[in-house]
Amino acid sequence: MKLRQLFPLFLASAIPLMAALASDTVSTSQGPLKITPIKHASVMLEFGGKVIHVDPWSQGDYTGLPKADVIFITDIHGDHMDPAKIAEIKKDGTVIVAPAAVAKTVTEATVINNGESKTIAGIQVEAVPMYNLVRGPSTGKLFHDKGRGNGYVLTLGGKRIYFSGDTESVPEMKALKNIDIAFVTMNLPYTMPPEEAAEGVKAFKPKIVYPYHYRNSDLNVFTNALKDEKGIEVRLRNWY
Repeated sequence: MKLRQLFPLFLASAIPLMAALASDTVSTSQGPLKITPIKHASVMLEFGGKVIHVDPWSQGDYTGLPKADVIFITDIHGDHMDPAKIAEIKKDGTVIVAPAAVAKTVTEATVINNGESKTIAGIQVEAVPMYNLVRGPSTGKLFHDKGRGNGYVLTLGGKRIYFSGDTESVPEMKALKNIDIAFVTMNLPYTMPPEEAAEGVKAFKPKIVYPYHYRNSDLNVFTNALKDEKGIEVRLRNWY
């Protein structure tokens, strides 16, 4: 067979390989947990036959990705609550989980509020406050008010996975316990800089941390701040 005839075969075999490299797999007590970073704050988890999408956004490339069994939405801003993308990736029976502020627009959402714990679609879900302490568009206003949005802790196969949502390093983040995997935001002016995110991570000590929702932040600052922290693995992935 000539080389030019072999090339399409090579390309066909290489494409699935490249797609597979975009995901991480973590072992749990109930089988593998597959983690696929998509874009910015958009993440897909696959576990126990369920597909879980977090903050699906139209700017992400969802080509070939499975539709959602469960969708988690953190806040009302367009890079988190995107009704068009939600409509595209949901199917019959999809469960949408969101704070009350989101449910005003995504009316079919199951509401969970800050501080609540519920079992939803067979998943143990904890809603963690996400908010600004000091940063806002003008004096006396904050980008994210306490109580409006949710971070989430999901328990899958005994692993506790934390999605911070848009937040500064608030006391509720620092007080988290037994987090196995954390997705932590960092971008100014809306959330916090990498050094502040690292201080928060040092406080609750996840086993694995993914910086996400970071746009043009200097991730070297984040990784350098954590390089001497034993038991914390920083995973950098291509979110942009």
